[in-house]
Amino acid sequence: MAMNPLMRITDRAGALGALVSAMGCAMCFPAIASLGAAIGLGFLSRWEGLFINTLLPGFAWLVLIINALGWFSHRQWQRSVLGMLGPTLVLLSLYPWFKYGWSSYATYAGIGLMLTVSVWDLLSPASRRCDRPDCHAGQGEP
Repeated sequence: MAMNPLMRITDRAGALGALVSAMGCAMCFPAIASLGAAIGLGFLSRWEGLFINTLLPGFAWLVLIINALGWFSHRQWQRSVLGMLGPTLVLLSLYPWFKYGWSSYATYAGIGLMLTVSVWDLLSPASRRCDRPDCHAGQGEP
């Protein structure tokens, strides 16, 4: 359980990093980039290639791995699947679906889902559940 705070921080940093990376690409994601320009992140546009080719997939992989490992901490498969769905959408929209016109919508949905799950985890942190009958929910191991 010592890694639980580190995993929670990493999950939030990954979701925020994916959002900021998308804000730096005005050509690919005009809606998110205009939001980024409105809050003063317009200078990020000069590093658009770095954000889209390196940082956005890197942060998406980070969030995907952390949420997959999070299942071992809280044993709530619904929460883990929702946490892994957002980065999976982002990765699919960047690689195999990029040639389709609707891939940017999948990216928006993936980043939005990543942020929503991150806020949900902030407001209502997951507690450990176990499958054994002698284990009490919320208390972890007996």
